[in-house]
Amino acid sequence: MHLFLYGPPGTGKSTVGKKIAHNLKLPFIDLDRVIETNAGMSIPQIMEQHGEIAFRDMETAALKVLTPPPLLQGEGQGVRDSVVALGGGALLRDENRTFAEANGKVLLLMAELPTLLERIQHEPGKRPLLAGDLKNKLAALLEKRKEHYASFPLQHHVDGKPAEQNAHEAQIQLGRHHLSAMGEYDVIVGQASNLSANLIVTDENIAKHHLEKFGDIKSFVIHAGEEHKTLETVHVLWKAFLENGLDRKSTVIALGGGVVTDLVGFAASSYMRGINWIALPTTLLGMVDASIGGKTGFDLPEGKNLIGAFYPPKLILADTRFLSTLPERELISGMAEVVKHGIISDPELFDLCQRGMDWVKNNLEDVVKHAMAVKIKVIEEDPYEKGFRAALNLGHTVGHAVELVSKFELRHGEAIAIGTVAEARYAARVGLASQSTVEAIESTLEALGLPIHIPAEMPREKIIQAMRVDKKKNAKSIRFALPVEIGKVELVNVDDLESVLE
Repeated sequence: MHLFLYGPPGTGKSTVGKKIAHNLKLPFIDLDRVIETNAGMSIPQIMEQHGEIAFRDMETAALKVLTPPPLLQGEGQGVRDSVVALGGGALLRDENRTFAEANGKVLLLMAELPTLLERIQHEPGKRPLLAGDLKNKLAALLEKRKEHYASFPLQHHVDGKPAEQNAHEAQIQLGRHHLSAMGEYDVIVGQASNLSANLIVTDENIAKHHLEKFGDIKSFVIHAGEEHKTLETVHVLWKAFLENGLDRKSTVIALGGGVVTDLVGFAASSYMRGINWIALPTTLLGMVDASIGGKTGFDLPEGKNLIGAFYPPKLILADTRFLSTLPERELISGMAEVVKHGIISDPELFDLCQRGMDWVKNNLEDVVKHAMAVKIKVIEEDPYEKGFRAALNLGHTVGHAVELVSKFELRHGEAIAIGTVAEARYAARVGLASQSTVEAIESTLEALGLPIHIPAEMPREKIIQAMRVDKKKNAKSIRFALPVEIGKVELVNVDDLESVLE
């Protein structure tokens, strides 16, 4: 699907569009420049010699030719996505708008009048519809198109921000990222359709709801649940790959939550020394955390994810429609990772979480887009967890131990919520965090329906034992990611684990 940038003159559609195209490694197309090339004259000349109606006809023709564009020579068969900057009135025609929305996503860039005036006052003659009294004509144009612009659901305000920041925030709105620190792959929030693969792997719960959507792709179903995240299941997957004729050029789809994507990713990493795989997460936790970052693996009886490999998929596609069949407890569980991402580096996301589950349920796509962007930024800066990526372990050192000791009766997110509060309270005791920060974390998690206390009957010595086996330990201590304030964490080595659980 193409990415169309639309909005009034002066919002920076071309500048921001070029940066987005660079970030996503996609072609950039400025529709006005295409029109000028086709006509052999500038837009002011077209307007002067032929009039606005003729220009709009050229605009319609250029849009339809560019959507979708062919692949460049040597890139194989089919079509390519592109980032397209549209003129400020390109979608006034119903047929143009229908065409663009059917072939991609439209993001409206907006700005206040003073911002627009400052940006375009030094471009006399380039905008024929604004010739003369620029301020009054621009204000009149904005008023005339006010209802039209307001009708676009995806909007981003560019005022007071550099182009790089606007491009990043626009990508969040569009749900589109390209990762390159650990192999090249795309992360997209969108509808799962027209996918091609040799085999799709899912679990018995997901199969009942979604497997039939994938038509003729061969499928293989595994047992559901963390207790099956074992080497035995990996062995079963290897045999399934072999029996279904997969070779080194094959692609396998992992359809499911974090257990499925971890297992399939690891099996793909080691089968014939590595085959391609696609992650289609079906849980909130999977969409915002588990499927992103290239970590794959399985559990041992002594602890979670002790065996694994960094092996990213070729594509992560988060289709939030899958969440409609997710049990309430699982949806709430996934919010623990969303809150964690807000604590790490996104106070705005944390504020969204404070609105409670009713708001979350009505805005799941926005929640997914913002939460996954936090993890993407962290892992691109530190793909192999040599530094700050360890911040993503906030709540997980205690949380993984609690989850293991509960024999997985606690959902992953429930255990992480408990671990996050335990670690936040420890941060306050050692002077890193304020009590108000701890209270904000506690109240937000509780408002979402998540537990915040270690069960009274759970033996503390078993939790500490499980923490000592945790994969984040070094020779003398365990490194914790501790909250300092909402939006900031600090990595701290801790020797006295008993003190964390006080």
